[in-house]
Amino acid sequence: MQSEPPIHELDAEPPRPWIANTSSIAGSPMANCPPSYQRCTFNAIPNTTQLLSKCKIPLALVTSPFRHLLPGDEPVPVIQPEQIVRCRRCRTYINPWVQFVEQGTRWKCNLCYVVNEVPSFFDWDQETRQPRDRMKRVELTHSVIDFIAPQEYMVRPPQPVVFFFVIDVSYNAIQSGMVATAAKAILSALDSIPNSDSRTKVGIMTVDSTLHFYNLNAQASEPQMLVVADLEDVYLPLPEDLLVLLSESRGIIESLLGRIGDMLKGTQNVQNALGPALKAAYKLLSPIGGKIIVLQATLPTLHDGALKAREDPKLLGTPKEATLLQPASGFYKTLAVDCSRAQVSVDLFAFSPQYTDIATLSGLAKYTGGSTYFYPGFNAARPEDALKFANELTHFLGRPLLLEAVLRVRASRGIRLTAFHGNFFLRSTDLLALPNVNPDNAYAIEMTLEENLSTSLACFQSAVLCTASNGERRIRVVTLAVPTTGNLQDCFLSADQSALAVLLAKKAVERSLSSKIEDARDAIVHKLTEIMGAYKQNFTTSGQAVQLLLPENLKLLPLLILGLLKHAALRATSTVSSDMRAHVLGLQYVFPLEFSITNIHPRFWALHNIDIQSDNNGEGVFPPTLNLTSAKLERHGLYLLETGMEVFLWVGRAIPQELCSLLFDKPSYDQIPSGKVLKIVVNAQMCLIAIFQVILPALQNAYSQKVNGLINKIRQIRLLMFTSYPHLYIVKEDGDQSLRMWFLSHLIEDRIEQAYSYPQWLGHLRDQMAKVSSG
Repeated sequence: MQSEPPIHELDAEPPRPWIANTSSIAGSPMANCPPSYQRCTFNAIPNTTQLLSKCKIPLALVTSPFRHLLPGDEPVPVIQPEQIVRCRRCRTYINPWVQFVEQGTRWKCNLCYVVNEVPSFFDWDQETRQPRDRMKRVELTHSVIDFIAPQEYMVRPPQPVVFFFVIDVSYNAIQSGMVATAAKAILSALDSIPNSDSRTKVGIMTVDSTLHFYNLNAQASEPQMLVVADLEDVYLPLPEDLLVLLSESRGIIESLLGRIGDMLKGTQNVQNALGPALKAAYKLLSPIGGKIIVLQATLPTLHDGALKAREDPKLLGTPKEATLLQPASGFYKTLAVDCSRAQVSVDLFAFSPQYTDIATLSGLAKYTGGSTYFYPGFNAARPEDALKFANELTHFLGRPLLLEAVLRVRASRGIRLTAFHGNFFLRSTDLLALPNVNPDNAYAIEMTLEENLSTSLACFQSAVLCTASNGERRIRVVTLAVPTTGNLQDCFLSADQSALAVLLAKKAVERSLSSKIEDARDAIVHKLTEIMGAYKQNFTTSGQAVQLLLPENLKLLPLLILGLLKHAALRATSTVSSDMRAHVLGLQYVFPLEFSITNIHPRFWALHNIDIQSDNNGEGVFPPTLNLTSAKLERHGLYLLETGMEVFLWVGRAIPQELCSLLFDKPSYDQIPSGKVLKIVVNAQMCLIAIFQVILPALQNAYSQKVNGLINKIRQIRLLMFTSYPHLYIVKEDGDQSLRMWFLSHLIEDRIEQAYSYPQWLGHLRDQMAKVSSG
């Protein structure tokens, strides 16, 4: 195994199942789903329980059935057939991998192998009233498809889009500028909120020590605040006017948003009654469903759901840190489960210069299919803070919305689903309830073989039944076909290292929250050594006994595992606050695969020698990626590093004056502004993440346009992929120590604190393998 890992392979096309699309029933190039929708840890699945056990590689799927379409992606076809054709036994949707039998009059299910009747309309075009070629039907040519569902797929009239905002207006929220920024962002996003059928409803509540409802009746001359001070028995004043049609009450909503930032400007109220506010919001939305959007800048202090500051710096980095990652109260999980049953999702935007208890509050999103966004040390007076929040909230409000959904994954006979990872509520053994289908989120499904596979093909089908924002009931069907094999070497050669790393990351999150972070780290290392040991035992000769060997397709797995162990979610350190730890653990649990890999193994480029003529308009084409080691840092260099959540610009001490002028509009290195630590202390523990941001100027020269173009492209893709608008941090070689250490902590091939460098890590693995061999 190389001392310098071939990280360029992470940018290569993801591996595909070892089967040609032409093997499908219609021979279509779209017959197998793209890896961005669904990937298996194997591209050739072991066909016996003994073989699966012998290779030690876990069998699992990582699926993002409603991922955002990126520029250049093919749209998903939408069809409305006379009848949605499904298997009569297992309810699989007809797909490109079924077989026609008995002269084409019947079709054989590719999951349970039952033979079904082919409906007569399958060979008839209703519009032209002419025979049609069934092999051109979209159901048989495309692996990712949307059906418009008929009446029998509805248990009630389609749910409208409902947004109910619960906005903290206590002292911290007002002083930080969160309330004013949120109001402006919501106001500017009103046109982009899904409302094609004019049924979208909006409501707003503000909360401090009391609850403030707003009468938004379209007939009112101005919004009317209705204060409820009784937190014991919360009631809804004028319930019919608290949630109104956006198209009818647009003017009154705009009026409220325009003044809400100034209404409580002088408040000294530091209390917050989030629990009662959420109970009121649930009471209002539960009859119809919808989204509760919480914007919270204060630790809840009153009545139900009240929390206390429990951060203890002495526990950080110790086994007892696990207690800080457990919910302090069962209130929020209980409420979230109730919300899920009523088709209500909760999304949390958390802002605070102090302890927020993300570990407890994030349960609101976890069990309702929602999202948690965290802005530590937020201050709208800093342009980058306000810009990040406004961009993320605006994108969040305008993205495609799918409601009252359930997700079910089916697999070929002999394959059993054993565990699910992601933000959802498990309604039954294999039915995931999603009040809101979050396009940002991925789900991992662990599986096992309960019997040997007798066919040459294994298939997996994810189906999401949901309501689109235009009121249509839809079914998104994603089908993946993977060949089976009885050859152990093929099992290893077909393994997908990225899917494996992401599965292990999601399992590590669950282990961290149910046990200890140390146990999660140990479990990851144990699984890696198991896989390497199995390969060594079966495919190495005596002369290779002291070497670390893996097939080419798994050569980067040790590096990805090292990146995971050094990630803020799992790293053994006392410099990550429990709020940040809980937040990044929650993110890793839902990250889509491509985003998770970038977050585990950041992308790193040299900018000082880029070819500014390499693409049009100064943007789009990135230079070659670099290994994540400080050995790549030259004193005259300029470097860009992105994690998906942050972007860093490293400036070497000897950077040429010409680059200083072209990029920063400064005459020399000393004049370049650097990030500096904002002195926020949380229980005497310095919060490493609270950094002051500076803005990179956009200058009228090709170099500046190129660099800004690359940064803007990163932000555009990350916003689409995960509603993340990364901060930009400028890091000088001899600048602020905390900012430098934060940047250097992402260079995972180097030693950091007590964690191994990459060569040391390989040595450690070699020692572990020697112990296994001698044992």
